[in-house]
Amino acid sequence: MQDFSPHKPVLLDEVLRAFESVNEGVLLDSTVGFGGHSEALLKAHKNIRLIACDRDEEALNFAKKRLLAFADRTQFFRLNFAEILSKIEVKSLRGILADIGVSSFQLDNNERGFSINSSKLDMRMDKSQALSAFELVNFSSQAELERIFRDFGELREAKILAQRLCEERKKGQISSGKELARILGTKKISGRKGVSRAILGFQALRIAVNDELCALQSFLNALEKAGLKDCKVAIICFHSLEDRLVKTAFKQWAKSCICDENAFQCTCQNNHNLGKILTKKALVPSLQECRVNSRSSCAKMRVFHFD
Repeated sequence: MQDFSPHKPVLLDEVLRAFESVNEGVLLDSTVGFGGHSEALLKAHKNIRLIACDRDEEALNFAKKRLLAFADRTQFFRLNFAEILSKIEVKSLRGILADIGVSSFQLDNNERGFSINSSKLDMRMDKSQALSAFELVNFSSQAELERIFRDFGELREAKILAQRLCEERKKGQISSGKELARILGTKKISGRKGVSRAILGFQALRIAVNDELCALQSFLNALEKAGLKDCKVAIICFHSLEDRLVKTAFKQWAKSCICDENAFQCTCQNNHNLGKILTKKALVPSLQECRVNSRSSCAKMRVFHFD
């Protein structure tokens, strides 16, 4: 099939290598998006079945069309990825992929209001939910906006930006990405990988709108409690807040001893690890991939194997 996707799947070669030993059972693509990873995995593994999940109806419908040739081996769910493990049989799962990022289609689609160049202000992954960036920007308290910019955007100027935003909205509602970007500032920040306060502010608002960190933590908790056996989990993140959660969870799952670190000796029987970390360091895109797809440059993938 010709790749007609409006979104290039990141770290595709690395994803295929992560699951190359999975020759039977079920793979779960918990954030299928536009189906690029799923299509490649189904082509590479003729005997596996795939469960595809996404909360974005538009993306899910696209993935269904893209994966039509594999209809006898695919099953689709429209759900937040944090919920999927409670809706399916996990016993046959041999691989789980989660790409925790915004697609190029979402960023470039003016109607979705994710971009600093958008004439809309929305940022909802699930368009049926009530809360959007428009409500947050125009009706949140200054203290709440400061918290969002500080905790989710890691912006040192969070208080100043929140104050500026509240002053600007007194003049009239802020209804476009372009207007919000102008208020936050589009000049690149020194030492922050060439990003602007607007980009970090948009990231912060998007995380808040979609409750992204809570969803990821819920997903990690569900993985820990699912009783997975002989199953690889690969998670792709695009900013440090997400990657920190994944790294912490993987380290905890790999710990054999759970005694207090100040204990004189081990009394927990030293057999509590759920599996092993397969990536000592996060896998990142090659220079070639970054040249072809600049939006992949922030991606990091970590892989864990549940024994």
